[in-house]
Parts: sequence; structure tokens; C-alpha cells
Amino acid sequence: ESHDNRHVIQSTFDHLLFLVQEVWGYRPCLWKMVLVGMGAVCSGGLLLLLLYWLPEWGVKGTCTHTSLRDARTLLLRTTDEFRQWFRAKVHVMLAPGRKPFDSFNLQSTAQLPNGDGDHGVSAEEHHGKFAQRQPAQIHYFTHHSTKYYWNDETHNFELGLEDVNVSCASVHSDHSSGLSKMLQDYRRLFFGENEIAVRVPSLFKLLIKEVLNPFYIFQLFSVILWSAEDYYYYATAIVFMSVISIATSLYTIKKQYVMLHDMVAAHSVVRVSVCRGNKDIEEAMSTELVPGDVVIIPVNGMIMPCDAVLIHGTCIVNESMLTGESVPVTKTSLPSLGEEAARRYNMEEHKRYTLFCGTHVIQTRFYTGELVKAVVVRTGFSTEKGHLVRSILYPKPTDFKLYRDAYLFLLCLVGVAGIGFIYTIVLSIMNKVPAKTIIIESLDIITITVPPALPAAMTAGIVYAQRRLKRVGIFCISPQRINMCGQLNLVCFDKTGTLTEDGLDLWGIQRIEDGSFSPPESEAAKESLVNSAFVACMATCHSLTKIEGELSGDPLDLKMFSATGWILEEPTEEETALHNPIMPTVVRPPKHAIPEASQSNPLTQNMSCEIGIVRQFPFSSALQRMSVVVRRLGERHMDAYLKGAPEIVANLCKQHTVPQSFTETLETYTRQGFRVIALAHRQLESKLSWHKVQSLSRDLIETNMEFLGLIIMQNKIKQETAGVLCELRKANIRTLMVTGDNMLTAISVARDCGMVRAHEKVIIADAVPPKDFQSASITWHYTENPINLEEGMYDKKQTLQEQSYHFAVSGRAFAVITEHFPHLVQKLVLRATVFARMAPDQKTQLVEVLQSIDYTVGMCGDGANDCGALKRAHSGISLSELEASVASPFTSSTSNISCVPNLIREGRAALITSFCVFKFMALYSIIQYLSVTLLYSILSNLGDFQFLFIDIAIILIIAFTMSLNPAWKDLVWRRPPSSLISGPLLCSVLTQILTCLVFQVLAFLLVRQQSWYEIWTPQSDACNVSSSSLSHSQNTTSPHDHKNIRNYENTTLFYVSSFQYLAVAIVFSKGKPFRQPIYKNCKTYSVLLIVSVMYIVCVPHDWRITLVVIVIVNAAVSFMLEVANDRWGSSFLSWLFCQRNKAPSVRYMHLALELQDDSDWPPRPSTVTYDVDPGGCQQTSLHKE
Repeated sequence: ESHDNRHVIQSTFDHLLFLVQEVWGYRPCLWKMVLVGMGAVCSGGLLLLLLYWLPEWGVKGTCTHTSLRDARTLLLRTTDEFRQWFRAKVHVMLAPGRKPFDSFNLQSTAQLPNGDGDHGVSAEEHHGKFAQRQPAQIHYFTHHSTKYYWNDETHNFELGLEDVNVSCASVHSDHSSGLSKMLQDYRRLFFGENEIAVRVPSLFKLLIKEVLNPFYIFQLFSVILWSAEDYYYYATAIVFMSVISIATSLYTIKKQYVMLHDMVAAHSVVRVSVCRGNKDIEEAMSTELVPGDVVIIPVNGMIMPCDAVLIHGTCIVNESMLTGESVPVTKTSLPSLGEEAARRYNMEEHKRYTLFCGTHVIQTRFYTGELVKAVVVRTGFSTEKGHLVRSILYPKPTDFKLYRDAYLFLLCLVGVAGIGFIYTIVLSIMNKVPAKTIIIESLDIITITVPPALPAAMTAGIVYAQRRLKRVGIFCISPQRINMCGQLNLVCFDKTGTLTEDGLDLWGIQRIEDGSFSPPESEAAKESLVNSAFVACMATCHSLTKIEGELSGDPLDLKMFSATGWILEEPTEEETALHNPIMPTVVRPPKHAIPEASQSNPLTQNMSCEIGIVRQFPFSSALQRMSVVVRRLGERHMDAYLKGAPEIVANLCKQHTVPQSFTETLETYTRQGFRVIALAHRQLESKLSWHKVQSLSRDLIETNMEFLGLIIMQNKIKQETAGVLCELRKANIRTLMVTGDNMLTAISVARDCGMVRAHEKVIIADAVPPKDFQSASITWHYTENPINLEEGMYDKKQTLQEQSYHFAVSGRAFAVITEHFPHLVQKLVLRATVFARMAPDQKTQLVEVLQSIDYTVGMCGDGANDCGALKRAHSGISLSELEASVASPFTSSTSNISCVPNLIREGRAALITSFCVFKFMALYSIIQYLSVTLLYSILSNLGDFQFLFIDIAIILIIAFTMSLNPAWKDLVWRRPPSSLISGPLLCSVLTQILTCLVFQVLAFLLVRQQSWYEIWTPQSDACNVSSSSLSHSQNTTSPHDHKNIRNYENTTLFYVSSFQYLAVAIVFSKGKPFRQPIYKNCKTYSVLLIVSVMYIVCVPHDWRITLVVIVIVNAAVSFMLEVANDRWGSSFLSWLFCQRNKAPSVRYMHLALELQDDSDWPPRPSTVTYDVDPGGCQQTSLHKE
């Protein structure tokens, strides 16, 4: 297709799904359809199958190209690396308007439905004409549960219906009253029912889809062919196995659909109260909701049926369904005034005001006569929960080299089969064999070469690995990724709760007195501090709430609040209605803690210790702070308290209130690995009323604060952390820390746990964006180090490993470098070990950058704000108590990182097993192919029972028992190969094929040289024994033996080849260093006993001994060749193809070699790199004087 006719559809969804689709338009073509129909009849339906497997051929074969506007069928292709094709049917809908958010009112406006104004018509006339007027035709198609509508302006199909593209202030002004019933019905035409409908397909549909898999079609072809050759037993056995395989597959798929359906349907339909403009409130079903509806959140909470943004009140929400984080979060109403209110509403940016579908609103905070209201912004599959369900229903294909190589390998086998096919035809024609026999025998060669049990055998290894992982407490929802874990060469760790303990302990506080720090104090609950602003801030500035009488919320807030010893009380509904002004939540010190002096002292007498929290601005990881507005009982004015990252808080305070020793004090603590939080306070104007405060933006409150001091929290490293990181380093797996915490704290923890060793330097890349007329710049700070910085740092004789330095990058610097210094990003991440103050989306971005330089990335986090990164990484491991978290492919029930080496070991074992099984199945096909080809030369073949015995008794048992070897106990330095099409692996397969060929030909020729050899007849008696009962039972049923199966060549080749299968199975079953050795897997040996008793016709005793010798020599040669290949294969191939100094194929190694020769890297201490030309990103380094 020409590029000009191609359109691109871009969706605003997150990266889980196929986002950007190229799209072409087609309309049905009669003559093409007739041709295809004739082709289908002539090919016996095979053409239809081909068009079913290849949708792009199906569409191009039956339709002609047309413009998108006139298209009846669309051809879609994803623009990611998989380039998947899909077809979609275009539907037409009749509606009174063209867009869901058209501003015309269905009852009073004089605007026509197609958007053309008709100003000469009065409102009444228009309403009268509405019934007769032609409704607009709207073209749309559905793909992966999402509707795309035709847009006349852009001449393309568009998705962007789910976002009301408005500012936060206009959500309050224009959308807070609700929709009329008529407008709701109109919008529902576009958005459909608000439900995430997971349709469970019928068994018949699933069966058809499964049976039309190319593999089963090939099986069917093989079975028909074998039946034509009278191989009934073998054909029956294969049919029986296929039926079991299909039944198991159907059961699993159906079970998954049912589970997903039940999970989604559990709370999807509820009754809700909807505002119908002005004051009207009516009950409705949640399926009727559309974007723009205003719903009332009940006092006792609810499960959200849609995504909605809060416009009144506060909610406490459990979002564990989405994030895996069980700590309830507080959601407040969307700002209606100030700078933030002017910004466009964006669900990601304003998620602290948004209630997501499927999350549980535990309770609401309400005020007298004020209902807690939220505006619906997304419904159905467009919601956050909808995205999640779609990512499960339509998973992105796993791109792993092993699977791509497997197809190439199969193509090679098909090529080999082609040679056999031609050889058989030529040989048969020369021997004047009947045409029917020629066709059957030549096709039979193809069925022999492509092993029918390959997919089942490959899956077995993964299933066993999944079981072993379950035993060590790791649950997996994406089994295909287990093999990927075997290739991991870099793991990113979250810090809090992953490397360190989840909870923080209060180490002490350091208050400000007279403009400077007072000595640190370990107790915050002292009587002398009860009336201090510092303790008041600790007691009020949090998002704690009481749920069923228990304090609940962020662990840090809980620790901080409990350190004050204060009590939190939440008023009941009755109390809230009585009091005026209303105090939604009250905190007060315990009675005994109030100093007696305050009762007698006239100055403090009317100053109550009871404080009411009037408004909360919840913690935001983007702003790195939270604040509250409070009022002391009896006070005229209100106060604002703020807590957050010390650097941020200090910038929001009046400069004279921040001690001069602030930076040194902060560094002292962070260097020791303490988590430091700063507090600040501000007295608000007394004229501020309660209602005014509710609408104030946080920017107006969080400014001109007075610095109060620091809270120092201790975050202990988990005892397993250092050992695991050491084990990973020894295994040549790079480790990184990605945290939202302070930079120096993160560096300190990295040193303590051994991620950065004592003698290694840490260079902080501190980047600032362009400001005024200054361009963006990066300053390189070297942190203090036990070893002198200048010594040997720039001695270029040192190797890259000896020049041990690590970069540390903050989230802000990462954003600036990605935007203004893109050429430095890859250089930086190559040696960066600590990423601090990283926002959740930056973690995902980092994983993508690492993947772009060919790292196979693992991510280990607690699942809360790491969801994106856990899903994006090649293997994400969430440390969560939930059995399977939808946040990541792997979930570990042990709450420390010891699960990471376990997962990598199992991944390596599973990967090696996949290679073993694949190599074995390929060799099994080739060995059988060699036997049959040799027998064809004397117009013979293997018998029905022989095929049955080889495939069932030998191959299946070996293929399934080969996978039982558990993982090796240690993680070793080298990694398993990632590709099937690699020199040593192909060399191994080829040497084994040649060995088998040599020994089969040798046995075939030797038997014909024996003195007793003759063309076998039922009267033949080479071993002077009448034919044994065994030989009769194994022969074909015909006494005349039309197929010439009972002969000495057949017996000899069958015996030799049977042992060849076993020899290669044992040779390929690699043990150390990735799996336990083969001798520990006794099940494989059971096959040996069966094979040793097999004979077809009787042969002399001497010849049996000769065969045993041939078999033993064959096994020894195979074993020695494999050992030699393992030891010297790679270096021999490098020498053979003159590739000794070949550049590394992976980008990160290539980059490392480049940097080794770069004299300006790493930058020297205290140099600054400027972005000289914003377009060209040139770089200069200036030494700071």
C-alpha cells in the first residue's frame, strides 16, 4: 500500500496497550470475493484458513482500497516492534449531533445537529422540526473494546472522547450541576453503557479458535496421512494427545475468562445518586452514567463504578486494587481558584483529586448541608480499571529472542523436509512405485521432520518452573516471562520497603530557637513542647483517619503522630450538623500532658490545646510536600502547617527563618542515611472564613512560611539486602536504586548495603533547566570519599572497572537531562547507580532508557508507585502480601529482595531447559528422518508400532522429564545464551546430526555385509530360533508385509536410532552451572530399560553385541563432541570466522568501550556542562574557579 493512503490513530491511553495504529480503508469487492470463493473450493478450504491466519491478506484479497471516510472495513497495524495486523468493521450510528460534548441543548438551541448554525429558525420551530429532521450519520469502529469515531475535521478516526478537555476551574463552574436526563441519553449513544463487560466466550467459539491454530491443522493433516498409510494406532495416539491438549487449553482459557469476569463483575453495577441540574437528585443504575454526570458519594463509602473527579468534600480511599498498596489515601476536592485551577484537568497530574473505578471509598468527610460530589470523567473500558482489564484481555506479545528464533529453526527443519520430499519422489519414480504411494510417502517425510509434540514439550518446562517458583513464594501471572528472567543483567530496586524496612523509626527532632538549630531531642511528647508550633505541626500535618476505631494511613504519618502522644478524634454525623464552625477532625494532647502552668497562667489560659483540621492538601509526590489549615479552639485566626522534603520546605519559607547552618545540618543527617522531614508554620489572616479556606489554592497558603525545624527518621536496611546485592554483583548483574527519597539519604543507603563500595566515587549530576537568559546546565559534584579524589582518577591506563565511579541523579536533573542533553542520557545511565526523588512516571522512563541500550531489566518494588516500571520492565517483581498483584508479572510473598536471585536462578534453569528441549526435539526429528530416508532407499519404512513406541515411550517421556531438573543452587557469573541461532548452539546441533548420520549409515551398511544377511521372509531364521511371540506382536498385521517393514535393516536402524534419542537427550540435558545435573533426575532413566528389550525380527547374538558396541561408541562420541563444543566451541568459531576483535553486539558494552577512550568522561569535579545551543545540544565544560 502506498504510504500516502495511510493514517495514524493515536490513543491517549497509557503504554500498556497497542497505542498507535496505522489504518487503511477498504470496501468489499465482488470479483475478488468470487475469486477467493473459487480458490477456497479448489484448495479444500486451505485458502480460507490462510486468510484467517493473515488478516492483511484476508482484507486485501476480498476488498479494494478506498478513503477512510467511505471505508466499510479497516486494516489496522500496530506501530510497535511487533507490527501486528487487525481487521475491524466500520459501523454507522444515527445521532442528533456529531460529538458527545456538543454544546447544543436538545430542547432549546437553534443549532443544527451537524453543527451548521441556522440562525433564522426560532427555538420553537427548531424543536418542532427535530423529529422530522435527518439525524447525523456517525461512522465508528470498535477495536480491543474501545470505540473510535470518525472526525470530519481531521479526516481520521479518533478516540479522544473520554476526556473533558477543560480547566480545573471550569469543572467547578460548568460541570458541577449535573446533566439533564435527555443530555445523558444523548451522550450514552457515544459512550455506551458504563460497564466493563468481559464476555466469556462460549466453549464452541474457543474450540474453533483453538483448533484453527496452524499447529493443530498440521496435526490434522498428519493424522489423515498416517491413516491413509494404515498407521491407525499411531494416528489414534496422536489424536488422543491432541484432544487432551486442546481440552486442557480450553479449560485453562475458560477458567481465566470466568475469573476475570467475576473479578470485574463483583462490584460493577451499583445504585448511585445522580444530580440532575440545580437541586434535583435521583437514583440511577451505575451503568447509565456518562462523562459529565455528577454523582454523590455516600457517607459510608462505595466501590467506584467509574473514574470521577471530586468537586466537594474529601474521601478516604483504598486503592489496593490498582496499586497493590493497602494504605488508604485521602482524596480532596479539585482546586477551583489559583494557579492550579487554571491548568487543564489531567487525570495523571490531578490523581490526588480523582476517584478511580474499582477503588473502594471507605468513608467521606462531609460538612453541614454539603454533599460529597464528584464529576464523572471516564466510564467503561476508558477508566483506569478498564485499562487494567484490557491489558489482561489483550496482552502485548512477549518479545523474546527465543520465540523468534524458534520459528526460524522450524523453517530450517521445513527446508530439510523439502530436501527429503524431493529425494523421496525421485527415488520412488526410479523404482517405479505407484503414484499414490509416492504422494503419501513424500508427504510423510514432512510430518516426520516437524515434531508434533514440540509446543507441548516447550510449555512443560515453563509449567514446572512456575510450580517451583510457587513453592518459594513467588506467584506468576505471565509464565512466558519466566524465560526472560534467565537473561536479566540489571535489576532496579525501590528503596523504602524494598531495600530498607517499611516503617521508619523516629530518631529525634531538631527545633529552631532564635533563628538557629537547638540541640537534637529524642522525645517530642515532652510536657514543655505541648503548646509549641512544632508539636502542633506533627500532630496535625498528616492524612490519618480512623477506620473502625483504628488509626490508619501512611506509616510515616502514623509514626510521627504517635511520637507526639496526641489523640485524634473524628466527629460523628450528628456533631458535624450541630457545631458551627465545623471541625471535621480534632487532635488534642492527652489530659495528663497539658502543663499545669497553662491553667494558672493568664496568657495561656484561653489558648486551648485542642486543634481542628479545617482543610487538607494531601501529600503529592510531584510537589514533595503536604499541608493543612487548622484552627485552635478559641482562636480567632487559622494557622497553616507544612511538612515535606527539607529542600522544598526551605524554599517556601521566609529566608531569615531558615538557619544558616541548614545545608550542613541536613547533609550531616542524610549522609548517615537518616530520612529528614522539615516542618513549617504560618499564621493566616483572621478575616479568612471557613468557606473561603475551602476554595483557596494551596499555592496561596504554602508561601511565606516560618521554618520550624527537622524531624529525623531512621530507615533501617533489611538484613537480607546486603547479602542479596553481593550475590547479584558476583553473578555479573548490575543493581540500581530508584527511590523517591532524598539524594544523600539514598547514597548513604547505597553505600551501607554495598551497592556502592567504600573505595568507589559518587558523582552527583545536578542539572538546572534554562532560566531567564541562561541555558540549561549540569554541575558535577563529587561526594566526599575515603580515598583522595585526584589520585589516579584520570590515569587512562586504568581499566573501566578499576575506575570505579557511580553517577547519582535526582528526578529533577533526570528530567532536565532528558530534555536538554539527550546525547548524555545513555552515557549517564551506563554508570548511574542512584536515582533519587524520582516520580513514578520517571521510573518507567528510566526502565525504557535502560532497555534502549540493550539491558534486560528487572524491577523490584513494593507495587505502590512503581506500577508503570514493574509492568514496563522485562520482569517486574512486586513485594506484596497479595497472592497475585495485577501491578506486575511476578509477586513475592516474602517481603525482602531474596526473591530476586531465586527468580533469576529459576529463570536461567527454565531458559536452559527450553534450549535443551528444543535441541532435543529438533534432533529427534532429524534422527527419525535419517532412519526413514535410509529405509526408503530399500523401499522399506518404520512400522506403526515402531513409530508409536518412539514417539510415546521414548520422546514424550524424555521431553517431559528433561524439564524436571531443578535450578542450580548458586548464581554464576555467566548468563545462559539468549538466542537459538547462535554459533555454539548450531555447532552443537550440527555435530550431533553428523554423528547420528555416520553411525546410522555405518549400521545400515554393516548389516548388509554380514554372512547371514538375506532379504528377510517369514521363513528366515538368522538366529536359529523360531520367531518369538514378541516379534509377532510388534510386526504389522499383514502376514505378507506389503510395506516390507520386517527386515534386518529396519531392526538394526530402529535399535540404533532408539539409543541415539537417549544419547542426545542425556548429552543435551545440561546440569551445572544453571541446573541440577541429569543423574539427579532418575525419571529419564526409566526409558533406557524399555528400549533395551525391543526387537522387531530375530538377529544373531553376535550382531546384537555389535549393535551394543555401535550404540556405546556413538554415545561416547556424542558426549565428547558436546563437551568439546561447550569448552572450545565459541573460541573455535571466532577463530574460524576471524571474529576475534569483533565489536560487542549489545549497545551498553559498545558504549562502555567508547567511554573508555573518552578523556573528558567522567567530567572532572565541580565542572559545569552547558547546553550551548538548545537545538544542537552542544556541550562545553568549564572548570569552576
